[in-house]
Amino acid sequence: MSSDSAPKRDSASPPQSRSPSPSSSPQDTLTLRALVSTKDAGVIIGKAGKNVAELREQTGVKAGVSKVIQGVHERVLTVTGPVESVSKAYTLIISQLVASNAASPSASPSTSHTAIRLLISHNLMGTIIGRNGLKIKAIQDGSGARMIASKEMLPQSTERIVDVQGSPEAIGLAIEEIGKCLLEDWERGMGTVLYHPGTSEERSGARRSTNGLSSSSYGKSRTSNGDAPSARRATSPSSQQASVAAQPAANLRTQNISIPSDMVGCIIGRSGTKITEIRRLSGSKISIAKAPHDETGERMFTIVGTPEANEKALFLLYNQLESEKERRVGREAQQQQELQD
Repeated sequence: MSSDSAPKRDSASPPQSRSPSPSSSPQDTLTLRALVSTKDAGVIIGKAGKNVAELREQTGVKAGVSKVIQGVHERVLTVTGPVESVSKAYTLIISQLVASNAASPSASPSTSHTAIRLLISHNLMGTIIGRNGLKIKAIQDGSGARMIASKEMLPQSTERIVDVQGSPEAIGLAIEEIGKCLLEDWERGMGTVLYHPGTSEERSGARRSTNGLSSSSYGKSRTSNGDAPSARRATSPSSQQASVAAQPAANLRTQNISIPSDMVGCIIGRSGTKITEIRRLSGSKISIAKAPHDETGERMFTIVGTPEANEKALFLLYNQLESEKERRVGREAQQQQELQD
């Protein structure tokens, strides 16, 4: 949510870059984000940051919560470290929330805190769900937790929610398996546009100030492990129009994203006008598979360019998807209204 005049981050907030420390092996480092209520964030942080400091000490993870935004009732919890440590940290966090809720005068058994909303890249959902849902079923059976994956991406992002429900221990076991899945297929998560809670106006303003370029790699990307510093520098559109051919080959990256087949037309546009514009503005080369790549019916988009150009292309592609979804929702609402009239 940063801009040139952004307020200071919470003392408990994670650092801007979530790159693994030099002493840790990249394939062992996981960054896992979750959406929490403002009230729960306060419990996680604790008075003067006491709780989050103890969590870091007990597990060895890096942990923090995004800054408070006026009028917004959700914040993002970020935990980074080895998979087992991240799992342990989430187990302790949920246990802490359960204890805090039990101490509340209005607490009842039905309101016990036994769920966490993980933020997972759209491109990594298939890794967690598995073919015919076999992987997610195995994780649920092995951990005792229940997992519900949302179908829609969160606004202005390429992340979706996986709601993990159960006892703190069951959720911890499920998170450990989820983390292993994310690291095994880490390349699919490169270039993820992170979700930032906020009003649509606040999000739009923040996106404009950073060109919308936030990314996540689940701790393994060689090019961007979190909010890429290069993406935070505002650049004019003309500066992003250099062709891929003019870039040094060593600096080029290839990223693949899956797009629902019924959305491909809106991204291409009439006579290819929209995809041509996205290519021009981002500077990336974008090719589109002619047929779906698996039983989901989604088609693969391959993006080749510098890390910065690819992130710009991803942002423009997903903005186009959001606009189309809003247009379809509006059309359906209008049709419903006409039927009622």
